[in-house]
Amino acid sequence: MNLRNETNRIIDSVLEVIFHRRHAFQAHNALKLIEKHKGKLARHDRKRCDEYAHDILGHRQYAPWLYVYTALSGQFKEGWIPDNYYGAVVLPTINGHYGKISSLKPLNACIFNSPLFPDKLSYVNGMFFDTHYNVIPEDRVKETLFQNTDKVIFKMDKSSKGKGIHIFTEDDFTTTAIKKSGNGLIQSYIYQHDVFNHFTPNAVATLRITTFMENNADISIRGCFLRLGIGKDTHVQTRSIEIPIDPETGSFHKHGITHEWKETPIHPVSQSAFAGHTIPCFEQCIEAVKQLHKKAPFVRCIGWDLTVDQKDQVKVMEWNAGHNGIKFSEATQGPGFADLGWEKIPHK
Repeated sequence: MNLRNETNRIIDSVLEVIFHRRHAFQAHNALKLIEKHKGKLARHDRKRCDEYAHDILGHRQYAPWLYVYTALSGQFKEGWIPDNYYGAVVLPTINGHYGKISSLKPLNACIFNSPLFPDKLSYVNGMFFDTHYNVIPEDRVKETLFQNTDKVIFKMDKSSKGKGIHIFTEDDFTTTAIKKSGNGLIQSYIYQHDVFNHFTPNAVATLRITTFMENNADISIRGCFLRLGIGKDTHVQTRSIEIPIDPETGSFHKHGITHEWKETPIHPVSQSAFAGHTIPCFEQCIEAVKQLHKKAPFVRCIGWDLTVDQKDQVKVMEWNAGHNGIKFSEATQGPGFADLGWEKIPHK
């Protein structure tokens, strides 16, 4: 038993080192790109980040994302939560293992039972199920899927950042392809609102809203931004354009941020300006995620990915609570969690 415990302790320590090194690498690369566009991070700002990471958050390993936030925003702000501090310290405390169930996409119907999700069928451990978890014989899967849609999207469990996603028409869909991919969820394809088509008609725009369940059970909005695909991408991926969205009005910020951390007032492909646009049905979007979060109160912080279709209907594509990254919203809109006392969470 002692040997097992010691082995687990060593494994956890190694994984922790890898986690923080990976974040440091990502933050270092982001900082280099920002400095290329905005100039070198001032020495006194870097010092403030180092001191805040060490004195307030407990370790210098939390400084790299503070460098990024400061370089992008042009000033240091107390109360920022570095993305690796969020993942290593905050999430294990406020979400725990319950946050990880968001990666098991076929559980949407069980947890939320909401028509806002465009879920059709799921494939789990060799079997196909509808949203009531009735088993669907394999020879009826295609017929069931394409009754009311001409295109579907398959999302593998634990897929993120556009990976593990496949789009099928009725002509090219096969159950064999799904089974080879592994467990996951099949959803109806969403034909997005014209506001989003104006920028990029190929990939469905994704509105990320971060919600937090307060101690009094109220749901607060802690971050809001839009992801737009570029080029011929069929869905939003890591090289997307991200635009801060006013959480009160749904208005686009005048600048988006490219995957190279460069500010741009226009979409690089459509050349359309961001200023002057507003998320359609924004109040309904906010109300939707607030009501859905109340159905998963055991998870305190959730990142929701949703959009609005051509019929002005809110569609929730997925929810993220394992590590719903906060670095973009913190850098452009934060600090978004300064009132929650997360910097005081006990940790080693």
